Amino acid sequence: MAVDATTISARLRALAAELVDLKVDLIVTSGGAAAQAAKKATSTIPIVLLGAGDPVGAGLVASMARPGGNITGVTEFSTDLSGKRLQLLTEAVPGISRVAVLYNSSDPAMTLRYQAFEQTAATLGIAVQALGVREPAEFESAFSAIKSNRPNAVMMVTDALTMLNRKLVTAFAISSRLPLAVEFSNIVKDGALISYGWKFNDFYPRVAYYVGRILNGDKPSDLPIEGPARFYLVLNLQTAKALDLTIPQSILARADEVIE
Repeated sequence: MAVDATTISARLRALAAELVDLKVDLIVTSGGAAAQAAKKATSTIPIVLLGAGDPVGAGLVASMARPGGNITGVTEFSTDLSGKRLQLLTEAVPGISRVAVLYNSSDPAMTLRYQAFEQTAATLGIAVQALGVREPAEFESAFSAIKSNRPNAVMMVTDALTMLNRKLVTAFAISSRLPLAVEFSNIVKDGALISYGWKFNDFYPRVAYYVGRILNGDKPSDLPIEGPARFYLVLNLQTAKALDLTIPQSILARADEVIE
């Protein structure tokens, strides 16, 4: 089912307000949009992040080492990883000169990730086609833009909007014979070519650790925000075959998982 950014944002704001009204002891958020909704709803109830991209750049905290305020937790540094993802894509598909970047333009954290792609692309001599979307109808507009000005590959920045509409994107990429690079391995299993990122399962124990520390009396402002212990490179060779691509052995040897 297609879901638009406005609906997601409104629902998150309503849920955050409901939790504040219930006077909960602590709120755990998943993703940047949920973190923003919780931050706007309360400045006193502790908030533990489970992935929020760049929490400093998004204005959630003052710094990673000393967050200040009522927010701490774990995040995936997706903004910093944007350039690495583009680099890996160019290694997997040599000769790329133009990449379309699909992202939720209504989400400041996702815009930061797009800008990081743009900066790295400039250093690599790669042209970037910005495809900002905010609702399901705009995915079709983005696809039309790709058809009329065809890139060599597509990169998708992942948030709630793009994740919920990921099958539209993977189906389009495969039917258009375009390599698709993403952040999470589950989208590679849906048909994307390559992903480089973290796994939620690695973060859950650390989120529990922060929750325990805060419920035992520690202040969120004094608990540094953590990043992932490792990142995972995943490749889909079924998709590569469908696109008539041969993935270089140099990158296959570095993959944590290969779907065949």
